[in-house]
Amino acid sequence: MAGGTRRKRRMRLHTTADAGAAFHSAEAVRVPKRWVKLVVGIFLLPVAWILTQAFFTTFARATIHGEFWLTEEFWFFALGVVLWMVAFVGLPRPLWLYVFGHEITHAIMVWMMGGRVSRIHVDTRGGFIVANRLNTWIALAPYFLPIYSVLVICLFGWAGVFTDVWPYRTILYAAVGVTWAFHLSFTCVMIPKGQSDLTYGGVFFSLVLIYLMNLLILSALLILAAPQVSLRGFARQVFLRSMEFIETIHILLRQVGA
Repeated sequence: MAGGTRRKRRMRLHTTADAGAAFHSAEAVRVPKRWVKLVVGIFLLPVAWILTQAFFTTFARATIHGEFWLTEEFWFFALGVVLWMVAFVGLPRPLWLYVFGHEITHAIMVWMMGGRVSRIHVDTRGGFIVANRLNTWIALAPYFLPIYSVLVICLFGWAGVFTDVWPYRTILYAAVGVTWAFHLSFTCVMIPKGQSDLTYGGVFFSLVLIYLMNLLILSALLILAAPQVSLRGFARQVFLRSMEFIETIHILLRQVGA
């Protein structure tokens, strides 16, 4: 900008009124882009449907025919998920921990995209960051990137440089289960509360993208964890489901035109 100054954009959790004021000038300029993103979101729906079918088909085959459900990867990951869900329902929820991870994820995405973060604020009522860059990926990153799962995997990998961590792999599976369930549960609870992050690119587009990215990450975890599932095999399922979708559309068009 002129004079060498940069506009600071503030991202807040829960405090949608403040965030709306901070983004007001940017939103006025980006209104046409939101319409474009709405159209993009509509076209992403078939992609989400195809990937959903491919994921559940692959998971079902690996579980039933490949006996993935008998592996320690499955059982300890599932144990972690169950333990967290019991804690989430029956114990006080660690909202501060979620808000901290949420804002740190915003900040990491800003840094990855060459931006600067001048302030990070976190408390039990919400949080925000002040940064000189904002885009869709920065705004939505906390809703599809399980930051604590990434941290667990990185720590496990770092420990592997110094010692043999293979005997402790079941702890890794359980920890990833706990942290991924932490991410999913809080994401599902927070989104209906009117997060201002979702309004940046339009709520519909944001929800479709969040769902699609979470499904992609879950598919990647399945490929890595299940010995019966390969990247090539999963890609083949995506291709087959795509062909089925195209054939269904073709049949519908012929019926409409008849």
